Amino acid sequence: MGGVALGVAAVAVVGGAVQMGMANNAKNKAEAVRLQKESAISQLENNRQAIINPYADVEDLSGMIENPYANLSVATQAAEMQVQEADISLANTLDTIRASGASAGGATALAQAALKSKMGVSASIEQQEAANEKLKAQGEADKQRAVMAEKQRIQQAEVAGKQFVYQQQENRDMQQLNRLQAQADLAAGAEATAAASQISAVGNMTSSITSAGIANIGT
Repeated sequence: MGGVALGVAAVAVVGGAVQMGMANNAKNKAEAVRLQKESAISQLENNRQAIINPYADVEDLSGMIENPYANLSVATQAAEMQVQEADISLANTLDTIRASGASAGGATALAQAALKSKMGVSASIEQQEAANEKLKAQGEADKQRAVMAEKQRIQQAEVAGKQFVYQQQENRDMQQLNRLQAQADLAAGAEATAAASQISAVGNMTSSITSAGIANIGT
């Protein structure tokens, strides 16, 4: 009876040894995979590829904005023609007065009328100058508002670009890290299972040897 028990124990020992060898190989392979994935995780964390900023080439266009009223000039040609026409008319009238022998009072009245006409022309020029100054001021105000709006647009684009880059980089890195971590966890689970199989094999061999020893003592 003792010989049979020893034979059974021997078979159990051999089987346990085979189980331990297979478990050890599985454990080593799983450990290698886990270390590889953990290395890949570290490499990804230390060498992240940059994402292109789609707003990097946004240009400030405020320099293209100009004041359309900056170079306004007073249209004096028509006014000058009116003055010339008044002078010619006065000269012709004076010649007529001299030729007809009219009184000096008539000439004075004509001179006053000509002066009044010139004053009207001057007032017209002043009004045009005032209107042009108002237009220049309005144009400058419009220009400043446009420049400010453009600068604000540039700032908003830069902020949006930075946010886009950060979020895209974060999303991509997290996807890769999660995938690698899942693979590393799977390998760690396989490694633990193989280690448990080794312990079980040792336990089975010990139990078989102990049982065989007891049986042998009993005989």
